[in-house]
Amino acid sequence: MDNQVAIVNGRIYTGEAILADQAILIEGNRIEAILHPSELPENVRIVDAGGGVVAPGLIDLQIYGAGGHLFAADTRTDTLRAIGDCIVASGTTGFMLTLATNTPAVYQSALSCVKQEAHPALLGLHFEGPYLNPEKRGAHPPAYLRKPDYQEIEQTLQFAEGWLKMMTIAPELFDEKCINLLLDHGVLLSAGHSNATAQQAMQGFTSGVKAVTHLFNGMSPLHHREPGLPGATFLSNHAQAGIIADGIHVDYQVLEISKRILGDRLFLITDAIAAASNGVYDYIFKGDRFTLADGTLSGTSLSQLESVANCVRFANISLDEALRMASLYPARLAGIDNAGKIAVGFLANIIVFDADFNLRHVFHLGSELPSRERRVDSG
Repeated sequence: MDNQVAIVNGRIYTGEAILADQAILIEGNRIEAILHPSELPENVRIVDAGGGVVAPGLIDLQIYGAGGHLFAADTRTDTLRAIGDCIVASGTTGFMLTLATNTPAVYQSALSCVKQEAHPALLGLHFEGPYLNPEKRGAHPPAYLRKPDYQEIEQTLQFAEGWLKMMTIAPELFDEKCINLLLDHGVLLSAGHSNATAQQAMQGFTSGVKAVTHLFNGMSPLHHREPGLPGATFLSNHAQAGIIADGIHVDYQVLEISKRILGDRLFLITDAIAAASNGVYDYIFKGDRFTLADGTLSGTSLSQLESVANCVRFANISLDEALRMASLYPARLAGIDNAGKIAVGFLANIIVFDADFNLRHVFHLGSELPSRERRVDSG
């Protein structure tokens, strides 16, 4: 068929196994088959992986901008399109666009934008705030932090029409009524920018909080007399945690320790932003990180593929597991059942990269993006 493509000559990391001497047959926007190259149909277009790694398209549940654009600073549809195209070209084929604590008008404008014209790789919006603990605000402006208000949350959810998919909250500020309101609307709750004790955090997990936002950053510390939110995360049997693998927000040894404890409950986020000097935030790029004007550490310039590379190079995490941390595990947390691994019937979101993590091919919904080579240099 004219719309069939086959990826051959690669090591296929499906998310469950590593396959050699196999080909991936794509038809339309789906994976049609995984089979020996000799079994491929005639007239199929061949893409040679060149002996490289073939992996699921990556997934990022916390990213604020890309390509020099910060969504919160410019919530127009053409900006959303530019951000999304840049994210996909970097190998991340599914993402939750995130807005940090901001004005109600900016939140509403962002929702209006995605309702008008959503990017095909957009999984939804992630509001990191505004219901956060001022004591652990990090780079969030205190003027816009506020206590949870049931009516305000209800109005936001009604306006969102299902596009608000994830929210970072300080669980110690919430009552059960507000948490249930968000859960009833299908919002994935993540604990972050929180000064919760371990007991308060465990109560949050019991109440329906399923995740933790950028583990160790913007939260009560792990202390031998009070384990805080990190300790509760380790003790929980179900809470999953996103972590920033840049060696700056979290030391690589701490990343390795966290991985040993949490196993498949630890996943990767980039927390990537873009320089901005308009709107609520003033982000300044410092070569390997973003800060506020006063030097407060803010986001990263990571791609998700760079996060994977850092896990392999600096945290003693195997490549297959690092890939799962950036695809299968976030997909599972977000309830995405047709992406995050390479399997028959799944969306044909696939990347190919070489031994040095140079990205060679990106397929999104079965279509190959124009070639874009990117060398990871994160030492």
